[in-house]
Amino acid sequence: MKEQSYHEDKEEMNELLRQYNNLKRGRSHVFIEEDDFDRIIDYYDDKDDLPEALQAAEAGLEQFPYSSILMIRKADILLALRRYDEALSLLEVAELYDNSNIDLFILKTDAYMALDQQSKAVELLETALQQFEGEERIELLFELTDVYDDYEEFEKVFDCLKLILEEEPNNEEALYKICFWTDFTGRNEESIQLHKEIIDEYPYNEIAWFNLAAAYQGLKLYEKAIDAYKYAIAIEEKFDYAYRNMGDAFLRLRKYKDAIEALEKVLELSRPEEVIYEAIGHCYHRMGNYAQARSNYKKATHLNPDDSKLQYKVAVTYMLEKQWSAAVRHLEIAMRIQRNVPDYLLAIGECMLRLKRVKEAIQYIGNAVRLRPKKAASWEALIRCLIEEDMVEDAAEQCLFAMEKTINKPIFIFYYSASLLMMGKTKEALLQLEKAMEIAPKLLKKFIEINPVILQNHQVVDVIARYKKGK
Repeated sequence: MKEQSYHEDKEEMNELLRQYNNLKRGRSHVFIEEDDFDRIIDYYDDKDDLPEALQAAEAGLEQFPYSSILMIRKADILLALRRYDEALSLLEVAELYDNSNIDLFILKTDAYMALDQQSKAVELLETALQQFEGEERIELLFELTDVYDDYEEFEKVFDCLKLILEEEPNNEEALYKICFWTDFTGRNEESIQLHKEIIDEYPYNEIAWFNLAAAYQGLKLYEKAIDAYKYAIAIEEKFDYAYRNMGDAFLRLRKYKDAIEALEKVLELSRPEEVIYEAIGHCYHRMGNYAQARSNYKKATHLNPDDSKLQYKVAVTYMLEKQWSAAVRHLEIAMRIQRNVPDYLLAIGECMLRLKRVKEAIQYIGNAVRLRPKKAASWEALIRCLIEEDMVEDAAEQCLFAMEKTINKPIFIFYYSASLLMMGKTKEALLQLEKAMEIAPKLLKKFIEINPVILQNHQVVDVIARYKKGK
């Protein structure tokens, strides 16, 4: 039956086009109705033949000069052809004959926006809202949200969407959009109240539950967010975005096992994404399961081999397991993708130090210091390397540079004292040690770690004991 109906419609359209072509050529023809001209315009419009569609609209208006419908159709085509002023003038005329056609207001809005006259578009739509009800009013409110968005009146975008949902709580388009604009404007409290009211009326609306959860999450009320996501999932068990956000909420609460379970559900329901594998890897990393963390980071690298951060994260898991050579391989890949990243240079420097390739370690860490001279961790690593290599004079010199660049971080006073002791400059070393103990006694452990033999020096022990006794 459908096939028969299709063939009948096609034959009818062909006959209508034949009559229209006869009209254009001045041949005898039957009278073409107003609705038929509308169909002819549709035919050419669907084929993206705008000049022919415009010609059909003009032919229709020759026979029906007071037809507001054909005027609106012609204006629509003029807008598509970017003839905005002509379209606007024609719509003004159409409004004189019929101001109850919603397309008239939508097309005028499009024309004003194209002419960069947003204030006129807003005024037009706000006036029209008083005239229309039901579905047409909802359509105009959506149009107004687009105008406010373009006008960068983002708070008013939220207001319009809120109005839509107050009138039509189950409107899916508005529900999806208000979730984004709640996050963008930070109006989480209002969103919570709105969606609670929607849920009271429609308790099985999973999008409303999701939006409620997202608003709680925006306020960092993660437990409440998780409860709301669970309701959304209970209603729609394949709601992958609810699992995704719930995984993030569990992660924020450091409930890593629950986060992994939620994120793995995302992988079941949607296409694999690097960010999901990376998040799962992060959870395993935090749980101390470095092999599983590495496995997920590697899956992420397969999906995005150009992300140097992922290679770095793989390397870190190897470093935590003291697999220095394996870590170096992945750090080298990371540095081929993105050169001169201080964290990568520090990490590979640490690996080289552990592999007793101290000169290379110094080179890498020295580059990290050069790139980020105010970063204390880079200076610490460099000084440790120099002391490891018995380059104590260089270490002492770098301590002075580090103090200058990091505005006298106390750790470098301790390291300077240690370097001076190793150089035999005991008096100056003890003065520096006293100074460091006065400022940051908790860092004493690092002072001892850099050279445990220091504790065999009774003068050093006396300074430490005297300070502790004094305190």
